[in-house]
Amino acid sequence: SPTVMFLTLFFAFANCFTCIHAGSFPQSGNYHPRSLPLHVSTTFLTRSSKGSSYSAAAAMVHSTVRGGSIFVEQEHVSNNTSIVHDTTLVPPPSNETTAFRYSAQDVVDDHVDVADPATDPVPSKKGLKILFLSADTGGGHRASAESLAKQFLKQYPGSEYELVDVWTPTMVYPYYTLVPSYKYLSAHPQRWKALYYISNTRWYEKITNVHSTITCYNKIKQQLQQYDPDVVVSVHPTMNYLPEKIMREISQERNKYVPFFTVVTDFGSGHCTWFQGTVDKMYVASERIKTLARRRGAKVKEEHLVMMGLPIRDEFARLAERMEGRTTEGGKVFRKEVKVALGLEVEKKVVLVMGGGEGVGSLEVITEQLYWKLREEGVDATICVVCGRNEKTRMALETKDWDASYAKVQQLQERRKNRRRFRLSKMIGRKLKRIHDKGYSRDNTRMSSNAIASSRSGRHGKVNVIGLGFMSNIADYMVASDVLVSKAGPGTIAEAASVGLPVMITSFLPGQEAGNVQIVLDGGFGAFERNPKKIAEKVSYWLQNEAVLDEMSLRSEAAGNPHAASEIVRDIGRITMDILEHNQKRNR
Repeated sequence: SPTVMFLTLFFAFANCFTCIHAGSFPQSGNYHPRSLPLHVSTTFLTRSSKGSSYSAAAAMVHSTVRGGSIFVEQEHVSNNTSIVHDTTLVPPPSNETTAFRYSAQDVVDDHVDVADPATDPVPSKKGLKILFLSADTGGGHRASAESLAKQFLKQYPGSEYELVDVWTPTMVYPYYTLVPSYKYLSAHPQRWKALYYISNTRWYEKITNVHSTITCYNKIKQQLQQYDPDVVVSVHPTMNYLPEKIMREISQERNKYVPFFTVVTDFGSGHCTWFQGTVDKMYVASERIKTLARRRGAKVKEEHLVMMGLPIRDEFARLAERMEGRTTEGGKVFRKEVKVALGLEVEKKVVLVMGGGEGVGSLEVITEQLYWKLREEGVDATICVVCGRNEKTRMALETKDWDASYAKVQQLQERRKNRRRFRLSKMIGRKLKRIHDKGYSRDNTRMSSNAIASSRSGRHGKVNVIGLGFMSNIADYMVASDVLVSKAGPGTIAEAASVGLPVMITSFLPGQEAGNVQIVLDGGFGAFERNPKKIAEKVSYWLQNEAVLDEMSLRSEAAGNPHAASEIVRDIGRITMDILEHNQKRNR
């Protein structure tokens, strides 16, 4: 129709404008949706909770875990993040249509308070079927969904959950390019910044809602009709308006109310698409997001806009409980035990440098500056560098001759000092002879590394560098570390705060990560520096001032909530159980 054609052309124009605003068009073959790999295949093994047999499957687009354990062996066939699909689907129920306009809020008036894990017993009722809506635009959304899913399995044994991306299968431009477009744009921050701020407006939001409804409504509805969930949880900003609208219609057709919850996985800033629709409850991580939701017009009652923290992995809650505070005597003893278990030297300070799952960022440069500064200042330390899947960087760090590198830098610094002295002596003619006699001539600027070392006063720090790949025990390393050096990912900051770890932020993705920097600065548990040399200077200062580190650790603990996932699931589960009971009574 003319309307659809107009809106499609509008989006194409908007994408072009974004590239022009950023400075240049993406190169052909790197960004255009038809030149990017669209399908992802993964080989995986699943084990039933009732037996030891294994089954293999290959699939696309969304992932499923049904009770028991899941063992994933991923084989990447494209540049996209691998995703898994269940071998069986719940058949859609009959399409019998019944007028059903019942609100979950009418059922849960007695359950709007946040559950207290210390006093409330763990529910012992039957398992739930949970449908998570997300997309692999960064690892944070999937990590939050998985942390919530594990809590459902823990608190409601026998639960089943599925993780679904509703946009990619539509094959409607530009929605099916969501994942590859994010990967391209996040590697080009200025282009991402242009698109983020253009799309983070009320007029763009309304046009997107109209266009996506016209072009994708039926296709998304066909997908969602394949599932029969007890509850739907969105952990992605693009999975709120249209999916929530469609689920309401499906609920009416099935004469079964299905509650819809949004868990905002951003910490300090959030895109306007988070706050659309009339969800039954919205969970946010900070007062900044809560204020933003109100300003953006979130259609949720005040008591149903709840701040509980960012859902993170259960390992952090377990370690935080055992540590009982980083600055306590018991906490210090526990941290030493963790260091021993990780093979780290107990008496050395530990700096954890992270660059994300792909090992992005100036890891090598930052690590070099940290090494040189800590050696120079006499700080004994271990620098653990998490390179993710960037094996090239990991090997470069592991095989580098750091002693030779330090000697070379010291020699270079001494030469620069001598050159400045020589220029000064040349400018002041009457002092040339005296300067020459003291050995500051041009011939003496080439000192050996041994001579330089002997000329410096004080001891040099004993510093070693450990390159780490993709890890599953990052919680242990955060407990063992004294300072985290990382980009401003919301999940990373939330995990660090959950164990009281001070943070040095080195970069952020314009838009949703900008507010995360302010969370750290306002909370007083870290700093932000782009320059690697200044990063090293500030980290070195922290490590040499125990009182400063302790104060930052206390403030970090105050900003974190290691039990956020547990509390959110407890609240969602309690509401959902009440709604299920009401549905059963209604259908008798």
